[in-house]
Amino acid sequence: RRRSPAAVAAVAVAGLPWAAGFYLPGVAPIEYPEGARVELKVNKLTSAKTQLPYGYYVLPYCRPEKIQDSVENLGELLVGDMIENSPYEINMLQNVTCRVLCKRNLDQAEIDKFKGMIEDEYMVNLLVDNLPAATVFASRNSQQPITYVNGFPAGVLKDGRFYVHNHLKFLLQYHFSPYDYEGFRIVGFEVEPHSMVQALRSDPQQKAGYSALCSEGAATPLFDLDANSDLAFTYDVEWTYSEQRWVSRWDTYLKMTGGQIHWFSILNSLMIMLFMSGMVAMILLRTLCRDITKYNEIASSEEAAEETGWKLVHGDVFRKPRHSKLLAVSVGSGVQILGMSVVTLIFALLGFLSPAHRGALLQSMMLLFTFMGIFAGYFMSRLYKVFGADDWKTATLLLAFFYPGIMFVVFFFLNLLIWGQRSSGAVPFTTMFALLVLWFGISVPLVFLGSYFGFRREVIELPVRTNQIPRQIPEQPWFVAPTFTCLIGGILPFGAVFTELFFIMSSIWQHQFYYLFGFLALVLCILVVTCAEISIALTYFQLTSEDYHWWWRSFFSSASSALYVFLYSAMYFNSRLNIEKTVSVMLYYGYMFLMSLCFFLLTGAIGTIASFSFVRVIYGSIKVD
Repeated sequence: RRRSPAAVAAVAVAGLPWAAGFYLPGVAPIEYPEGARVELKVNKLTSAKTQLPYGYYVLPYCRPEKIQDSVENLGELLVGDMIENSPYEINMLQNVTCRVLCKRNLDQAEIDKFKGMIEDEYMVNLLVDNLPAATVFASRNSQQPITYVNGFPAGVLKDGRFYVHNHLKFLLQYHFSPYDYEGFRIVGFEVEPHSMVQALRSDPQQKAGYSALCSEGAATPLFDLDANSDLAFTYDVEWTYSEQRWVSRWDTYLKMTGGQIHWFSILNSLMIMLFMSGMVAMILLRTLCRDITKYNEIASSEEAAEETGWKLVHGDVFRKPRHSKLLAVSVGSGVQILGMSVVTLIFALLGFLSPAHRGALLQSMMLLFTFMGIFAGYFMSRLYKVFGADDWKTATLLLAFFYPGIMFVVFFFLNLLIWGQRSSGAVPFTTMFALLVLWFGISVPLVFLGSYFGFRREVIELPVRTNQIPRQIPEQPWFVAPTFTCLIGGILPFGAVFTELFFIMSSIWQHQFYYLFGFLALVLCILVVTCAEISIALTYFQLTSEDYHWWWRSFFSSASSALYVFLYSAMYFNSRLNIEKTVSVMLYYGYMFLMSLCFFLLTGAIGTIASFSFVRVIYGSIKVD
């Protein structure tokens, strides 16, 4: 029933340049006249406990005569969304009380399926006018604010008994402004799930063939799966007027996360950045200026004293490092991820990637990563040329296939695990083919194009020549050992992002909405500055101790923050998640490994580029014989 992902990808690529000129799908408001049919759609069943989504009709819910899929984009396919029609009948401004949807006689396999889903805490997701259903949770403490949860539980497990939510109360809010438009706009959609044994009687006038009496309260028996096999699904519809306008109807969902902690996060990150900026400023303005002045005075003096410090290694500072090809490829891949992140955030800040566009964020990231291949090739070739290498085709092939290949292999393996669980989260092989088309058909040629332009340009001019014979490095104290300094260096970039990382992981693993792109853009700016400054500081201290092997050190001094990201994900797993299934654990750590790998390349590339620029500047400022 799924649409061709290759066609979806082609349309997405073709339509990207005009996106700003038209209403994007799901953004243009719909006005309903009174009595008009309002379609309720169903989405996948999700669980924070298993991380394995399933289609709505995997459970024995009431089915329409014909199940129809909604058009899905590449992002929706990758996250396992399955938006389908439902038999619910809702009409604008028409309230309904205890309407029977259908009656099902459950066999033992269906009862066991319900029990398994309830035990794994699966949530049912519904959509009305592109708004997801929200369940309101009010705390017994009146001081606590009301919280909204996306979707509602399929049932409740209490004292070893399984109770199904078989009666839904839809609370729909509308807004109208006769001076601005005709009709009514839907601005809110809440669901109150109930478990009850309804009193049914035969009624040929009703579509389902039954009418029912639904009574709420402590005296009403709950629908116990072990005590009943005849399951009736009923629903209420209640329309209320709201002053909330259509443009702000998503505010309810976006309030699911508090803003004060984000400001604390920004303040914390700014303090780290100011501390690092102060350190780098002290190096540049005080120590470095003094060094340069002293070295120039020595060079112009007839009685030149023996050189000391970082000037001593001027003949080796730009010496080609070991595994220079891999370093250039790593920096190129990091530039590709940085470019994707920056452009994605710009689109998000402009409002193109609102939660109303399901899958738009992931689809945009995929497409932008593909197009950023040209910048990856360019930066890789420019850096690789500094090392005096000329096998640019081999380096370009490595850039196009090494890190993307690692990501694809891990993703494919994880997808096989999901497919083995018969989950809707398994990416179809046709979609996998569409990803390969993006990779081989667009990304690889763009990487070669960028690499070609980079190698065609003149090599970056270096301020000092490299000696033929390498200089011996004096014995170093333990606290400037590469492993120690790199591990210390990674703490500060991680400290700049760890609070925001908590909210991003909650949105991924606990199915919460994330739309704080303003905060995220600020955090990315702080991260870039912090990575650059920590790499510059550690490179300077390394050169002053007459150690010129700074190339890889400058990469790892900021890239080691990815290790802390992965360790933080392990702590988050143990403290925040209740995942028990082996497949779900492997999924979690597999995807967190991919996230850490991207962070590793991003931060490492920033550190290397910043240190290279810094070293060029300082050695260009002194007189060398």
